[in-house]
Amino acid sequence: MQKLIVKGGNKLSGTAGVGGAKNASLPIFAATLLAAGRYRLDNVPKLRDIGTMSELLSQLDAPVECDKSSRFCLESGIKVSAVPIDGDALIITNHSGGRCEALYEMVKTMRASILVLGPLLSKRKKARVSLPGGCAIGERPVDLHISALEAMGADIKVSHGYIDAECDRLKGADITFKTITVTGTENIMMAAALADGITVLHNAAQEPEVVDLANFLRRMGAKITGDGTHCITIEGVDELSPADHSVMPDRIEAGTLLCAVAGAGGRAEITGAPVKEMKALIASLESAGVKITDNGNGILLVESDGMLTAVDITTMPYPGFPTDMQAQFMAVMTKADGTSVINETIFENRFMHVSELKRMGADITVKDSSAIVRGVGELSGAPVMASDLRASAGLVIAALMASSTSEVQRIYHLDRGYEDFEKKLALLGADIKRVNA
Repeated sequence: MQKLIVKGGNKLSGTAGVGGAKNASLPIFAATLLAAGRYRLDNVPKLRDIGTMSELLSQLDAPVECDKSSRFCLESGIKVSAVPIDGDALIITNHSGGRCEALYEMVKTMRASILVLGPLLSKRKKARVSLPGGCAIGERPVDLHISALEAMGADIKVSHGYIDAECDRLKGADITFKTITVTGTENIMMAAALADGITVLHNAAQEPEVVDLANFLRRMGAKITGDGTHCITIEGVDELSPADHSVMPDRIEAGTLLCAVAGAGGRAEITGAPVKEMKALIASLESAGVKITDNGNGILLVESDGMLTAVDITTMPYPGFPTDMQAQFMAVMTKADGTSVINETIFENRFMHVSELKRMGADITVKDSSAIVRGVGELSGAPVMASDLRASAGLVIAALMASSTSEVQRIYHLDRGYEDFEKKLALLGADIKRVNA
């Protein structure tokens, strides 16, 4: 077990780069189950969740490999290739075996494991997937996945903690999601790629990561239109082929770095940012008094004197304010002038970081799905404990803003979604180090 020791009060300056998107990488990994052969994936972040998904694919006869000189070489679940691989790419080789079971030991730590359900069922005609785990931020039911696959002709039973599914060949169907679901949209889009006929997804997720998956599937030969809108059409094909792909940049990592500079103050460049996919967050930070300049080619210059104005936000599906940035933005608002209201409409249990922020002196009241944040003059360092992935990032930002030293514990959550986060902050001048707890 490790923790971060953060001495607050330093303004941030310099340059920090953004890596590949975790939330795009995971469904793309799952999509490699749709066709036998060799895939090369670039710009994949080195994260705990990537290691978990790599281990899961290996159990499903699709091992993941890297070069021995790669930064991935020590990552759990990723093997060192006997043949040199150029750069930091990962190679996935789908041997198209008959294994179709995603065991609880793998799935319990990462909800995205549910993404193998659609590809396994569509390609191998059978799947046994444990009900998923992951961050404890609220209900994220898989019934939307199951009902959509049943509409496509799958025979599905849920018992003893497992989803057991079988089919001959999935059939195209007209599917309307009751609520917008990102993983549901991705799962059914993958399943429909090899289905017989046309599938239309209504009320589909518009997230950029869905579009990145669609781009990868098209490289494999899938026929998909409408991604990036609420209506996606997939015309099933008889066969797909392996393809190479470079994963899109991580808009949440980029946004977290913006919030770190906004809260702590300073002037820094964030490179490799997917700027057009970050409009809602950028607009909210600018309303709070942060100066953000788009210098082109994915370079954002962020300037903040740390004297901010309170701004209200409401989390929404893309292109609205992302729920994955709520905790980080709340941390920034704890010292803003005035009162901000943060409405969480996506997950009902995503305010668990509030009690930890209050330990640092924040003035926050939670009422139903809203948090009322009254800006205080100063946060003070304290030992705090992360409850989930994005909460951990919010607590680190608050620690950077505090007047003394904080300890952020349970940072294994942080490692699920941020590569070398403390090292990037240290490059910007933060006094932060990782130690054994």
